[in-house]
Amino acid sequence: MNKTNITSIALIIIGFVFAVYFGYNNYQEKKQLQKDKAELFGKIEQLNQDITKNNKIIAQREQEKAQDAMSIKQLQEQIKDVLKNNQCANDFMPSNVSDWMRNGKN
Repeated sequence: MNKTNITSIALIIIGFVFAVYFGYNNYQEKKQLQKDKAELFGKIEQLNQDITKNNKIIAQREQEKAQDAMSIKQLQEQIKDVLKNNQCANDFMPSNVSDWMRNGKN
């Protein structure tokens, strides 16, 4: 065999080794990317579940807040109705007495 044939065979072997090396690296990288992709999809799914759960909690709290506001309004109306016919509640008091009651001062 002459030198050019040996050189050609050596280049083909080197090319084949590089092709196998890069092919294997690409295969490993593809496997890692698929694993990362599956992990990210799992995290996204978990986040979606958390968002749904949090939205339900927010809606429930808003509903409770609205119910509390209605209860407060009803209680205020009941207090008005009770005090409407109460003579003591309708009498004016001297300003020094009202100031004392508001401020707690003597």
